[in-house]
Amino acid sequence: MNTEQINALQQWAEQRLEQLGIGTDGALVLTPLNGDAGFRRYFRLNTQQPLLAVLAPPETEDSAAFVAIARYLRSQGVMTPKIPAVDLQHGWLLVEELGQRLFSEVLLEERDLVEQMYGDALMTLLRLQQCPTITMPAADGDGMHTLPRYDSARLNSEMALFHEWFVPQLLGYQLSADERELLDAVYLQLESAALQQPQVWVHRDYHSRNLIYRDGQAPGVIDFQDAVRGPITYDLVSLLRDCYIRWPRQQVEKWALAYGDMAVSAGLMAPVTQRGFLRWFDLMGLQRHLKVLGIFARLWLRDGKAGYLRDLPLVMRYTLEVAEGYPELRDFTYWFKEKLLPLCEQQEWYSDYTCAGESQV
Repeated sequence: MNTEQINALQQWAEQRLEQLGIGTDGALVLTPLNGDAGFRRYFRLNTQQPLLAVLAPPETEDSAAFVAIARYLRSQGVMTPKIPAVDLQHGWLLVEELGQRLFSEVLLEERDLVEQMYGDALMTLLRLQQCPTITMPAADGDGMHTLPRYDSARLNSEMALFHEWFVPQLLGYQLSADERELLDAVYLQLESAALQQPQVWVHRDYHSRNLIYRDGQAPGVIDFQDAVRGPITYDLVSLLRDCYIRWPRQQVEKWALAYGDMAVSAGLMAPVTQRGFLRWFDLMGLQRHLKVLGIFARLWLRDGKAGYLRDLPLVMRYTLEVAEGYPELRDFTYWFKEKLLPLCEQQEWYSDYTCAGESQV
């Protein structure tokens, strides 16, 4: 992303702010913020109301989905940002800044707020999952945007990232035909567990770095443009087995089961046993974490984003702790520990996965 692109964004922002009657404190200044795993760039503006300018390359980022979903979720009571201006052709947006502190920061700094914050995040998730339709007005006001379904093909393409990027590209391990057969059997179990769940709105990346802390208010929700209709436990496990912060298993299961009760009361699902709900939750998490192992490897190898490597041990911990709890995954657990773990231990990014995240708790 070069200076010319940023200058063009600034010129567009100046024009739109003037048209909207939004003043600035002096000449418009774009202050770059830390990015995310995508290719979007964010800039804080010195406007008299909190705004961000966003540069989202159209070839990689779906700003049309972002705008359509933001507007719809806001209409349903989910605190997504207002979008005063958008140019889809160039990937330029003016977006309301909902706050300057992510959940991930506040959770580590103010431990007395943890229960309240997770309660707020779970209530917001319930509101999101209660959205009555997956079809909403398109960003340009002409036509409709419909959420894709988290179907078999999508689930499997995500899990394939594990054997396409993490195993051969990051670790340098070449799978045999028998090992691919083992993984395919695991993927089939995880797919089946996902598809048998009630299907609802899924944010798809609902965790502490995509929630904005708003003191005494519902959290702001961002990075929702990849939303789909899918399994009821997907966002729940994304939040509670967060790839960037870990909580004790007993606490996680307490939160998860409380949410299950809330979902039943809200009519999102029929009553199930606690054991059945936790099985959905565990296996959905395993599907997600296999995907994330592949994504974090790809972010480094393809995109040069090394920061995610330090989070791999925690994702490995989630993966193996869940797999160890299910007899039908015994062969996978043994294979991972025998074949992949020694290669992980040789990597510069590796730290003991069995205590990953302990310093945060």
